[in-house]
Amino acid sequence: MTTVLLNTADELHARVRTGRRAVVMTMGALHEGHATLIRTARELAGGDGEVVVTVFVNPLQFGAGEDLDRYPRTLDADIKIAEQAGADAVFAPSVDEVYPGGEPQVRISAGPMGERLEGSTRPGHFDGMLTVVAKMLHLTAPDAALFGQKDAQQLALIRRMVRDLNFGMEIVGVPTVREADGLALSSRNRYLSAGERRTALALSQALFAGSDRHAAQEALCARAREVPATHARAEALSAIGESRAAADTHAVAKAAPGGPAAVRAAARLVLDDAARLSPPLALDYLALVDPSDFTEIPDGHTGEAVLAVAARVGTTRLIDNIPLTFGAAS
Repeated sequence: MTTVLLNTADELHARVRTGRRAVVMTMGALHEGHATLIRTARELAGGDGEVVVTVFVNPLQFGAGEDLDRYPRTLDADIKIAEQAGADAVFAPSVDEVYPGGEPQVRISAGPMGERLEGSTRPGHFDGMLTVVAKMLHLTAPDAALFGQKDAQQLALIRRMVRDLNFGMEIVGVPTVREADGLALSSRNRYLSAGERRTALALSQALFAGSDRHAAQEALCARAREVPATHARAEALSAIGESRAAADTHAVAKAAPGGPAAVRAAARLVLDDAARLSPPLALDYLALVDPSDFTEIPDGHTGEAVLAVAARVGTTRLIDNIPLTFGAAS
């Protein structure tokens, strides 16, 4: 397969479509995480469909003092990665092509969800992101658009925009791709020195610690429900090594499965340790949120949740998250 480079909307619109079009939106500097998105898009589009990868560094979603100027631009390498992963075309427009009249006066507002977590740290970021995604969806007119779950809040906002404004295409989330040591793949990882990268591992380690605590508590609550709330319950809990829980079987039976507070605490311990490393990790936030609106979940929550973290290591800001389900063992 030979991947075609397109630089204008006219070139894109001139392509003959015979099947489903799947689009992967990127800011370039492609890596294996992007390649996974493209391969998934290839499967969705099928043999008679088309996969388009957009490469555009959107100035609207960078705030003052952020890394717009030094954001890596590697178009030749990006085209090769896209081609190897199965893309039919790379759409890499200029800023003037996307914003022919300069910065748009009319923009998409991310609403209340866009002011939380990433939005509170990076004011205006999500408005700029949604504006360019809306433009790219109109320009590429896909049947399906794929985004990584690593940017969970971005994915949630795009889904909300498409639903609220009747865009009429499928939005597909693809699981986060990680290095062998657990670090989530990101174009910004290349900024990290060897020491900074070791510190950065605390992000994923904290998420895994929270996830492990959640799994253990879910298993405990499931076991507690399997036997009557009597002496048999205490014996069952003791058998799985939870002596303190066995001493208060009624409390265990009534406890919220997975205990959100305990999940947060387990993750926070790892991040607190990383703050004392050299170089240190500077935490922006650790949050356990409802994926529908990115508000913190309360104790007693059942259903889907996202454990999310953002931090700086040196001058590099990284984000990561992991999905959890509370009450799955009910």
